[in-house]
Amino acid sequence: MSNGTSNKADGDKPNWVIEWLKPSFTRNQYLVYLVGCVLFSFGACCFIEAKLGTDPLDVFSLGLQKVVPGVTIGAAQGGFAALMLLIWAVWNKKLPIVSPFVTFFFCGSLIDFGRHYELAAKMPYSGYPLMFTGVLLCAYASSYIIMSGIGIRAMDLVAITMVQRWKAPFWVWKTVLESCLLLAGYLMGGPVGVGTLCFLGFVDLLIQPMMIANQRLFGMRNMGLRGKSEADPSAAPAAS
Repeated sequence: MSNGTSNKADGDKPNWVIEWLKPSFTRNQYLVYLVGCVLFSFGACCFIEAKLGTDPLDVFSLGLQKVVPGVTIGAAQGGFAALMLLIWAVWNKKLPIVSPFVTFFFCGSLIDFGRHYELAAKMPYSGYPLMFTGVLLCAYASSYIIMSGIGIRAMDLVAITMVQRWKAPFWVWKTVLESCLLLAGYLMGGPVGVGTLCFLGFVDLLIQPMMIANQRLFGMRNMGLRGKSEADPSAAPAAS
């Protein structure tokens, strides 16, 4: 009798694959996340169209396109995210978090869409003004993605694990990983320039003030702490 009851109880349990893939975010989180992804992708298109250099991930993706003709930015960024998540999963002996892969692939695909229809080229200016538009858009979009609690970056998960293993500050390991990504992209012919420096120097700097402004001016809830708990229960740094 007890065996039958036990088997019935086991049968009522949801499949672990479904539980792993099942989203646990609210509709408002998805809305904030979607707006952030769209704005970030258009900001990236502005960087690319300005032709003054892009962020390390796009340097890598555009460089890879020169080496592997036909590969999309979405595929390149999704593939890189998958590699980072595999490293994180093996290192931590856990199933990988799905949302970072979705973020990279989705944003990369939106960049492909924007480039195909030349959306950034339709702006009434180019060069440095377009690049600074990209800075503002990417920073503000990042504040949305972080506050949604969905968008921790795959690379930052690996950096968090490196902090836990080797105790150096988070920014040190993040810089090491981004430098490797940037170097790989540059060696493949990706666009490095003043735009790359502006992205690295200003986008991260502006995210925190913009998150504070979102909270104070628009009453937005910062769900970023939820995103951090997915990666590390001890509240490791959120991604940007």
